[in-house]
Amino acid sequence: MSNSSLVDYVCLSPNFTGPRENKIDRITIHHMAGDLSVEVCGNIFIKPERKASSNYGVGSDGRVGMYVEEINRSWCSSSPENDHRAITIEVANDICGGEWHVGEVALEKTIELCVDICLRNDIPELVYTGDTTGNLTMHRWFSATLCPGPYLASKFPYIAEEVTRRLKIARAEK
Repeated sequence: MSNSSLVDYVCLSPNFTGPRENKIDRITIHHMAGDLSVEVCGNIFIKPERKASSNYGVGSDGRVGMYVEEINRSWCSSSPENDHRAITIEVANDICGGEWHVGEVALEKTIELCVDICLRNDIPELVYTGDTTGNLTMHRWFSATLCPGPYLASKFPYIAEEVTRRLKIARAEK
């Protein structure tokens, strides 16, 4: 099991369980509920009293932070069962409140990161079903939260389709 080569910044959180109990077979995308840099997000997750973390974070500038190595389970979805199976990604919002918009640069980098995760973990495709039966999941399915916000949630079908399209291209080129 390896970590993403797309990482620009590392700040390992003490908030994790390791090693994870399951094979990685899903991705759970969250929103940061703020326009946080990967450094600020890391500074939040490094606090033991926070009792939260994610594997990765994507800033509005497209930079990627790693907070929990993939071999370990992050404390992200309010569901140990989900987090033992999922790589979790926090994505910065470029507008706070309302629809909790995510900028194009952050969305594109999130898609690139998802492709990388799927390739390295032998996930054949990213499937969004609108519930936990797919392998692209939302925080709000495991906890009483609005995360990942209306805007990012509306992009889940597109994210799954685009990641799967790029996976087919990448595998055909091998």
